[in-house]
Amino acid sequence: MKPCNAEPMCVRHAAFTLVSVSDLKVLLERKQIADRVAEIGKQITRDFSGESVIFVGVLKGAAIFLSDLARQVDLDATFDFIGVSSYGNRPSPTQELQSGWDSTGEVRLTKDVDHSMRDKNVILVEDILDTGLTLTYLRRILMAHQPRSFKIAALLDKPSRRKQAIEADYVGFKIPDEFVVGYGLDYAERYRNLPDICIFPRN
Repeated sequence: MKPCNAEPMCVRHAAFTLVSVSDLKVLLERKQIADRVAEIGKQITRDFSGESVIFVGVLKGAAIFLSDLARQVDLDATFDFIGVSSYGNRPSPTQELQSGWDSTGEVRLTKDVDHSMRDKNVILVEDILDTGLTLTYLRRILMAHQPRSFKIAALLDKPSRRKQAIEADYVGFKIPDEFVVGYGLDYAERYRNLPDICIFPRN
């Protein structure tokens, strides 16, 4: 793996330290991501040929994936967004790095969809599927809207972290249990704008 291709950055905070971008290792390069997103777009176009779909992006991490994916789908498509958080205070960046923000299993809705999903072909778009706790919760919320069909598109999948038996219908890449940033994924709200997906060191 090569260093992440972006300008150097190193910022220290009282509770955590941001790693210089030049010290991050690339897990997935931008071209790999673009090629795979295009393939998923073609698959969705085939699966829903002649129908319309609504993409529901999970804020904030899925925003870049959703925008790129939607442009690869040759269908009548609309967007909506949904937001979730953990109950209580969000873990510190250091705790999140070790365990993930939803590791307690206590997930709450912070933003519901703005439009009716009833009788619609709904594709929930998520940046990463790991424990499955968040997507299990969101599937229950969205299925209550009685969509015509419901699918999940996840850019990344960490099967080794799964706590709930849930799988995505469209998966970009299966990855090892590494903390990753870039292409919408963050650490302490940083690194989302990196064009590659990079490994952030846990230590």
